[in-house]
Amino acid sequence: MGNLTRRPTPPTSSLPPLARLASCSPNRVAEALENLRYIYVPQTVLGLPAESSAKHLPEHLIHDNSVPDSGYASAEEDEDECPTSDADELDALCADSFEREHAIRWLTGFTARSDTFVFSASSDEESDARAALVDNAAAILASFAGDEEEDEDITRRFAFATQGGDEVAVELNDAPLLSEDHTSVGLQSWASSVHLSERICASPDTFGLGPCARGCEPRVLELGAGTGLLSIAAAKLLQQHAPSHTLAYPVVATDFHPSVLANLQANVDTNFPPCSDAQPESTAPIVVRALDWEHPVYTQELARPFDVILAADVVYHPSHARWIKNCVERLLVRADDGSQQSGVFWLIIALRSTGRHEGMSDTVEEVFPPAEKLREGVSDGKSQLAILSLEKLERQEGLGRVDEGGYVLYRIGWV
Repeated sequence: MGNLTRRPTPPTSSLPPLARLASCSPNRVAEALENLRYIYVPQTVLGLPAESSAKHLPEHLIHDNSVPDSGYASAEEDEDECPTSDADELDALCADSFEREHAIRWLTGFTARSDTFVFSASSDEESDARAALVDNAAAILASFAGDEEEDEDITRRFAFATQGGDEVAVELNDAPLLSEDHTSVGLQSWASSVHLSERICASPDTFGLGPCARGCEPRVLELGAGTGLLSIAAAKLLQQHAPSHTLAYPVVATDFHPSVLANLQANVDTNFPPCSDAQPESTAPIVVRALDWEHPVYTQELARPFDVILAADVVYHPSHARWIKNCVERLLVRADDGSQQSGVFWLIIALRSTGRHEGMSDTVEEVFPPAEKLREGVSDGKSQLAILSLEKLERQEGLGRVDEGGYVLYRIGWV
């Protein structure tokens, strides 16, 4: 965190008016947020890195790719340089309930208007910087809840309508992200999985999960299952259509991070509790397995191919799409292997125009070519994975992060 070049000022006099937020420069907002951080969260690095502090914003406004530091390394040095009178003034300002409430109201209003602030930028660079400032403001706002509340899990309940008028109810535990490990993103449910779950429940036959889709019960795999929303919704649909399922585990939910896998298993247990105290073993039609896309091991339930593979918002690195393709090539049923019908891989990706994940959706189409292109080209007679169709979905108000401008749903299969 960069140090203020002046004394901290009361929020009532330093925060810019929310009514003129669209015309407010990123530099002005950055100074205001730095002032709030200095007053209320001096022991936590929540803002831009030191080299990207307010005085450098006009030249280097970028999204912060780093994992937040666990402490304020220069705190002791700064305290030695701070006169006692300044420290007393800071303590008094921090304890002022009126100023504190004003700061909270402003941060709440700022994050609620984040779309307006981000998309009023005049360039991609400025839009990226504004998105980073929104993240910083949200982090400062969360700090007011206190350390204990920050670490609390959140229970989320979903109810998806089905064709027959019933509902598929799912209860999930969203655990807080691990501050020491940015790869634990699967601890939280993302909007893309909500969109795809909603569509699957509304039209299960389209996704190969309805009673008319196949002659036998499909095997379903989820890649990067995270909290398990897609897997649990799919399993509950299969139970509705075939309560006495013949397969021990028709749905296999996979992920990589140990903490994500533990939370995933807990969510499966919540949605499929034991039938009775006399039968404490889980009766869930889902099994949780670890799968490393880069170095996959195809054993146990992963030794056989699947009829349906699902994945939601799983591409966060340029290599992810390529690793996922290699896994799908091994795990998706092919008709030329003796099956009556080839499997389908359903992939939904968020379109991000700002931030460190900008353009990640493009990597999907780099490794999965359009089916028409393969059909027009020279074939060696062996089927290949290709995009059979795609559908662009609009972002719904109140669902998803501010950097998500929409979604693309890919139907990928053998050509």
